[in-house]
Amino acid sequence: MAVTPVSIQRRGEPSVRLHPADNVVVAALALPAGTTVDGVTLRRDVPRGHKVAVADIAEGEPVRKYNQIIGFATAPIAPGDHVHTHNVEFRTFERDYAVGADVTETQYVPESERATFQGIVRADGKVATRNYLGILTSVNCSAHTAKMIADQFRRPGLLDDYPNVDGVVALTHGTGCGMADDGEGIRVLRRTLAGYAEHPNFAGFLMLGLGCEVNQIRGVSEGWRVDPSRPVATMTIQDQGGTVATVRAGVEALKAMLPQANDVKRQPVPVSELVLGLNCGGSDAYSGITANPALGAAVDILVRHGGTAILGETPEIYGAEHLLTRRAVSPESAEKLIERIRWWEEYTAKHGGSMDNNPSPGNKAGGLTTILEKSLGAVAKGGTTNLTGVYEYAEKVTAKGFTFMDTPGYDPVSVTGIVAGGATVMCFTTGRGSVLGCKPTPSIKLATNTEMYERMSGDMDIDCGVILSKGESVESVGERVFQLILDTASGRKTLSEELGFGQEEFVPWQLGAVM
Repeated sequence: MAVTPVSIQRRGEPSVRLHPADNVVVAALALPAGTTVDGVTLRRDVPRGHKVAVADIAEGEPVRKYNQIIGFATAPIAPGDHVHTHNVEFRTFERDYAVGADVTETQYVPESERATFQGIVRADGKVATRNYLGILTSVNCSAHTAKMIADQFRRPGLLDDYPNVDGVVALTHGTGCGMADDGEGIRVLRRTLAGYAEHPNFAGFLMLGLGCEVNQIRGVSEGWRVDPSRPVATMTIQDQGGTVATVRAGVEALKAMLPQANDVKRQPVPVSELVLGLNCGGSDAYSGITANPALGAAVDILVRHGGTAILGETPEIYGAEHLLTRRAVSPESAEKLIERIRWWEEYTAKHGGSMDNNPSPGNKAGGLTTILEKSLGAVAKGGTTNLTGVYEYAEKVTAKGFTFMDTPGYDPVSVTGIVAGGATVMCFTTGRGSVLGCKPTPSIKLATNTEMYERMSGDMDIDCGVILSKGESVESVGERVFQLILDTASGRKTLSEELGFGQEEFVPWQLGAVM
């Protein structure tokens, strides 16, 4: 069972019907009252991307899109009515988890025919797509100093003799003290920092602390599985004698790493060594029609070639999680996913919220009415292959194939966890126009509609809106996305990289009391 659209209207048609059993269609452009779509006449103006009823829907009856429930009518809805937040609401309902019901045998491409990319093979066998030196911080108190160190390497000429080094990046955060020295909060932070310390896209790094924080560097580094041949330095501002001395020492430590970091070359590597992160942000009603299904098609290709993909954002699969449990290869994975859904229900209720607090105002302006509708579009990023593993936030992903990680829906926090889990390329779909980067991993932006792609052409890497604007197939655009993934993994810079994005968006998930 998948939510990939059964059919897409051809170029120029005013509406999109995603499944024969749906009782709504989607406006492909802004439609004035009196327009006829799918055999019904609009009773009022309907904005682009919003829904139109094509059948009578009684009060309390489900509204269906993708042949799935996206909400319930709060008043009688007639054919031709605009269907949105004024007459539809979120309600919980029973989902059939049917664990493993849709598991199929993956049709792998023979190894001799599998795609390759130009990767960087580390001494420990891990494969990188980028080659950065990093500065990681144990606590927010060392954040400014870390950025001062990184800024020194932006001075003209400092990296000219090291053309194979992509740069020096400081990844800072807002926590590390004022927290318990045990428990979930510090475990998540340390797991995140460990994921970046071990990330193959870092050729080496400096871990910088203040000195008196709860999150001591010694505790942070316990259990790291960092290749002994990789250069690593640690220091605290207090031990160095203050900010100026620390900047001087940090610059010298990183300069000493540059010759080794530069001593790399790209070589053909099988795509089975690629780990692809999947995320969406600033979604609109087209996300689940164009960019997300196209990315899902690319994920299916990647999996058939032996690669790995990580889908996140647990609040944004809520109400569609049954589509993933049906694809789970083991009951343990399905049960872990359901347990995380229950955790989120309790977590939001405890803080006086609801799972339907998502979608955002921008999502709703773009035509998304409830979290159920948003989730059904979001899961399309994961394609159609089996779910091979479910992971906690920032946990190292070890399974091949399509996997899931428990992350929040907030984009920087979600992406940070997925990169910590090992993603070496990120694909980010957006309809409203998100501009996020995620160093040391390159971020590819997939636009859901051509109008936004053209308006924000300096930020968007590929226009998936051609599925509607030009009638291209989801499959053909998915193949183009897959090729762009390979090109990016081989060193082609994304637009967010050209703009320097990715340093400020490192945001570990902060859990637990701030004391």
